[in-house]
Amino acid sequence: MATEQAPGVAQSKEIEDLRLRGRQIGEFLMVYKFALEELTTKVEILREEINYRKGSSPIEHVSTRLKTMDSIVAKAERRGIDFNPVAIAANLFDIAGLRIVCSFISDCYEVTEMLTAQTDVKVLEVKDYIADPKANGYRSLHVIVEVPVFLSTGVRPTPVEIQVRTVAMDFWASLEHKIYYKYAKDVPAHLGDELTAAALAARELDEKMQSLHREVRVGRPRWV
Repeated sequence: MATEQAPGVAQSKEIEDLRLRGRQIGEFLMVYKFALEELTTKVEILREEINYRKGSSPIEHVSTRLKTMDSIVAKAERRGIDFNPVAIAANLFDIAGLRIVCSFISDCYEVTEMLTAQTDVKVLEVKDYIADPKANGYRSLHVIVEVPVFLSTGVRPTPVEIQVRTVAMDFWASLEHKIYYKYAKDVPAHLGDELTAAALAARELDEKMQSLHREVRVGRPRWV
């Protein structure tokens, strides 16, 4: 005959289970937080070093993003991934995100090359949406890298998604995100067309600024 648990015992077990689950979630996300901090430090070192040597830096600003557990769960469900740390770590590579905003198109590639050339940064995937924009006009350089996180229990290679883009690309992407969020991704056709046109204008501006930048560096007058 089964013995029933007293209400207080059942409640205590439930609270303990919740505490354990919260601890596991915290430890899972902590590793990605540390990976972000390591990469951010690398970028800031590059930024300061280039600025010291050349008097200016190609990096305008840097930001980081760590997905919430709700967002991770939602994405795992959409992709049919089992909700456990091993499966999530093996299939989701954008839990931790680092965004680097540069002045010019050429800077995006140069900064990416300098960062990924470091021996402890392993490149897993590259998607060049600058050379080959998305259908809606989105442009950015996406690189998924793996960096070692040194814990008391050992080394944890951890993936981080890096987005490298110009100021114009970043401004457009920010506006596009706000519009898609407001309309829950069901954007009216005329706004979609306007966004695409704005993306083209941003691209033309980037190319013009790149041309001027190149001209200034070479020191050749436009009329020659």
